[in-house]
Amino acid sequence: MILYPTIELQNGRCVSLFRGRLDEPHIWHLDPIKKAMEFAKAGAEWIHITDFDAIAGDNRNQGMINDIIIKAGRPVQLGGGFRSMPAIEAGVDRGVGRIVLGTAALLQPGLIKEAARAFPDQIALAVDVYKGRVMSHGWTETSTFEPHAFLRNFESDPLAAIVVTDIDADLEEAEDSLALITSLAKEAKAPVIASGLSRTLDDVSRLKYVPHVSGAIIGRSLFDKSVDLEEALAIAAEPMGAIAEFV
Repeated sequence: MILYPTIELQNGRCVSLFRGRLDEPHIWHLDPIKKAMEFAKAGAEWIHITDFDAIAGDNRNQGMINDIIIKAGRPVQLGGGFRSMPAIEAGVDRGVGRIVLGTAALLQPGLIKEAARAFPDQIALAVDVYKGRVMSHGWTETSTFEPHAFLRNFESDPLAAIVVTDIDADLEEAEDSLALITSLAKEAKAPVIASGLSRTLDDVSRLKYVPHVSGAIIGRSLFDKSVDLEEALAIAAEPMGAIAEFV
């Protein structure tokens, strides 16, 4: 299983949000570029970045993200603000390894289909779920889509990955969120990356046994030091024994 250490950016700073509340960020007083370089030094294969300013239509972090791509020397999976084909093409030209589309997939499903055909190894679909419905606009708007039905709209498209976030996981038990990830991963035609479920080393160990989950995004727990990245990477890389059954 691939671990994606995550940097969430707002106003050029590393932040963590509680259930996507942009007006209540927890600010980490760390240099985002240096943090990305630390992730790379620890052995991360990828770095995930969420640009909250770009979600709001502000590209102030673009230069910093470019520096992370160059200085960390790892492919970057980037989400936030990609809502047109020119924006996606520009991201690819900048060296972004994989672009994550969420709101665009809800509002312009044809866009993600076009992008996936143009860049079959570089487009990921974000499925952010709250109370059984897919969310958009940085978790602020609820759609009418149930996640399984939403995924079926893109089952024939050559997606590089599907990033699933259970927003309820901030409040509910991990087992409930594992059930959602498990059921979606079973149906998905592309590799599934679980987001929001890696708070401890035990979580990482448990996720790697969920069938068809290829990766996990891990963020806040790296910043508050409740998880050591090198230890988490070692667990994720360990050969699996018998596959656990999840229902």
